[in-house]
Amino acid sequence: MDIMLFHSVYGLRPAVHAAADRLRAAGHEVRVPDLFEGETVSTAEEGMKLKDRIGKEELLRRAVLAAAPYSERGLVYVGLSLGGSIAQNLALGDAKARGLLLLHGTSDIAENASVDELPVQLHVADPDPFEPHDWQTAWYLRMRQAGADVEVYRYPGAGHLFTDPELPDYDERAAEETWRTALAFIGSL
Repeated sequence: MDIMLFHSVYGLRPAVHAAADRLRAAGHEVRVPDLFEGETVSTAEEGMKLKDRIGKEELLRRAVLAAAPYSERGLVYVGLSLGGSIAQNLALGDAKARGLLLLHGTSDIAENASVDELPVQLHVADPDPFEPHDWQTAWYLRMRQAGADVEVYRYPGAGHLFTDPELPDYDERAAEETWRTALAFIGSL
């Protein structure tokens, strides 16, 4: 499977490469574009400032340019937190997308979004300050309305970026469960 993996607001750090390596070990071809062009941060607040300085439109432009050469193959889009938002936007706009795996983050959905039973899996902390329950419910309903086949997995007590061993949010049990489930999902596509 061809996978496009988008990093979180922390940038392209070793934890993102480790996630890509997990996917590669399962036999997938993984590309990990650096949307921050070499910049990384050590706090979410710094990451939000960097994201805002670059701008949403520029981040999406960079993501589209990274994915475009491979989209004819039918990509699986994967994103970590902010990267989930970007991956979702690209997957909903790519008629050949094979799947969407969201770890820790989602995005708004355009009113006219339409997909043909796109397989989507979301893994999120419960509760998550960036993905509150009412948002998740509305997001799920809008994704279903757009035609996506959605599964949501919640991890009680985990922090927002619970799969990232470099951060205080890390939860080994939840991370391993997430990766088992996510790898099975991608393997089924």
